[in-house]
Amino acid sequence: MYGSQRHGLLATLAVAAFLLPAGLTNAQPVAPQSDLARPAAAAVRIDASEAPDIDGDLSDAVWSKATVIGRFIQKRPNPGVPATERTVLRILFDEDNLYFAIYAYDSQPERIIPGTLQRDGDLGAADSIVLLIDPGLTRRNAYGFEVSASGARRDELELNNTIELPEWDAIWSARARRVADGWVAEIAIPFRSLSYDAAQTTWGFDMSRRVRHKNERDYWSGHNPALAFSDVSQAGSLTGISNINRGIGLDVQVYGVLRAKHDWRVPGDGAGISSTAGGNAYYKITPALTDTLTVNPDFSDAPLDVRQVNTTRFSLFTPETRDFFLQDVAVFEFGGRNFGRSVTDRESNNGRPFFSRNIGLAQGVPVSLIVGNKLSGQYAGFDVGALSVLTDETPTSAGQVLSMLRVTHPVFRESKVGFIVTNGNPTGLTKNTVAGVDFQYRNSNVLGGKVLQADAYYQRSFDGKAGNDDSAAFALNFPNEPWSGDFLFKQIGANFQPALGFVNRSDMRQYQGSVAHLTRYTDRFVHELEFGTEYLFVTDLHDVLESRENAIYARAATTIGDMVTLRLIDRFEYVPAQFLLPRNVPVLPGRYSWTNVAARFTTFDGRVLSGDVEVTCCSFYDGRSVETRVRLTYRPSSFFEVAPEYRGTFIDLPTGHVDVHLVTLDSVLNFTPDMNLALQVQYDNISENLGISLRYRWEYEPGNEIFVGIGQSASIVGTNFFARTTQFSLRVGRTFRF
Repeated sequence: MYGSQRHGLLATLAVAAFLLPAGLTNAQPVAPQSDLARPAAAAVRIDASEAPDIDGDLSDAVWSKATVIGRFIQKRPNPGVPATERTVLRILFDEDNLYFAIYAYDSQPERIIPGTLQRDGDLGAADSIVLLIDPGLTRRNAYGFEVSASGARRDELELNNTIELPEWDAIWSARARRVADGWVAEIAIPFRSLSYDAAQTTWGFDMSRRVRHKNERDYWSGHNPALAFSDVSQAGSLTGISNINRGIGLDVQVYGVLRAKHDWRVPGDGAGISSTAGGNAYYKITPALTDTLTVNPDFSDAPLDVRQVNTTRFSLFTPETRDFFLQDVAVFEFGGRNFGRSVTDRESNNGRPFFSRNIGLAQGVPVSLIVGNKLSGQYAGFDVGALSVLTDETPTSAGQVLSMLRVTHPVFRESKVGFIVTNGNPTGLTKNTVAGVDFQYRNSNVLGGKVLQADAYYQRSFDGKAGNDDSAAFALNFPNEPWSGDFLFKQIGANFQPALGFVNRSDMRQYQGSVAHLTRYTDRFVHELEFGTEYLFVTDLHDVLESRENAIYARAATTIGDMVTLRLIDRFEYVPAQFLLPRNVPVLPGRYSWTNVAARFTTFDGRVLSGDVEVTCCSFYDGRSVETRVRLTYRPSSFFEVAPEYRGTFIDLPTGHVDVHLVTLDSVLNFTPDMNLALQVQYDNISENLGISLRYRWEYEPGNEIFVGIGQSASIVGTNFFARTTQFSLRVGRTFRF
């Protein structure tokens, strides 16, 4: 069965290649530049009295003094070729801020896609620019600052050249506006919003521009198409940054919160009105080393977690969204690509020694944080991350002190070595400590400019109940074109228990990898054609096969950005003991093999209406299954956006039948780039729970905001609606910088 389906898919792909537009299959792939010559620019210093007004008007006379960068190279669609539209970047700095002015010329200004106005919205769907700043010259981590043609702002952290964390927020300002021949933007980034070494006068730097209506991405330096957009290993350099002012290095955020809560299931519950005050203090012991103190932290502005319905034997991973834990999160990263693949990959996060979502949860029950302190940054050539939190008491345990320490040191220019220690158990039921070491190797000049990465770790847990056990992993990655590939081996002991980490599968050895070949074509409807294979084998510690997943795939992308992916997946699962699917449908012990076909179609997201549709069919264990996912995004203007999503899983086994329906709706109404009203709705038919979150946010000055949140939980059983809890919060926050 498997062989016939595989050959059928390959035959289909061969026919598709034959039917491509005339001349396509004979086209020569575009050859990206392979040299590692990094461009450099010297930032121009000005007096603070000359600072430009950040208003989107580039007529300030001081911009004539600025460093000018005007050479940008395509990363796509035609790597290594000069940008089709002119971009001029100007750079200044004074003792307080970095200043950037961007003139994004466009020969077709009427086609500019302004995108959303939403703070931290999806600016990848808009004409926009991204500044990547690496003050420590790590070539691995960077701050990302994005501005769109509509003036929307987004900030994020680029971690270990593999992960983007858009949940991080900084204090900075930007303004943009449309002009007759394109659009312009002005940006000011306070040095106090960055961690940096005062002795390091050369910073890693890059800028990219999205010419979205052409699906074009241009870079100053890092235009190697094989590298992820979060990869800053080939960024250029910004020199001459010295004698800058951090004040006394103290930021104090204070806030007051008024809350109300009513449980509709409790007669006479009342409004449940309460108030509290709290805040955060950030003190830069040195410009590169920050101590953060939080008291009575408030996480009411965090979005709803992505709702998931589990149809596997293993628990699911939910990423961190809370600001306190995201501050300088790069220094806490451990293990490299062993944990850097995807938050949705059920195997990639297994074995993490530290997972901050465990702080504030005890046996699945939320626990308040009383106080927390964090030390993060660089000191004496070391990257340092230390965290300690005191949690509130629970009905079953006293308050807990939970701590971790992470230290790394760069070696071999692009690589690093480090260790990690965690201590504490959120439940308080047993003592728990984890210690580990890791080595992350990177060489960007292999075989004439190719990239090679290797990551390895070893860690051991010490638990008062489970005992002591180990985990180790090794990963090798070759992220290049036209050939790419990776390999991972991971072993987790049966009693490896990181109480502050994440383990959803122990007593296992994991072998995982992929090989792919990508061809790019010029001036054709189809721009990219990729073929690849992926594999995953999981055994127990006696090498008995428990899980296997083999796949072959083909992906084709058009020049404008539409994409189709076909995948043939062959799976095996050994189920040692019965487990229950939703609705208590049992999967009986045994060995199961099945084969599925998956198809995914994604449209260009610069359109008013865009979509992402995926279907996987038609087997599951010893029965049938169809999985569907449909997400639509409707953005008629910069001021409004709505994105409904439906996930349906239809399972029919000899032991029973279950249909899983999960519906979400994300919508935002933008009044200005700094004021919006966001709505989230989530419902699934398994829990029958409905969650609604309405959040109003106004950042009336950088670092100062008013937030209003309304939350409603309910049950929908059949056609009946049962209200559960209504919550309201009003928070006023202000930041003082000294």
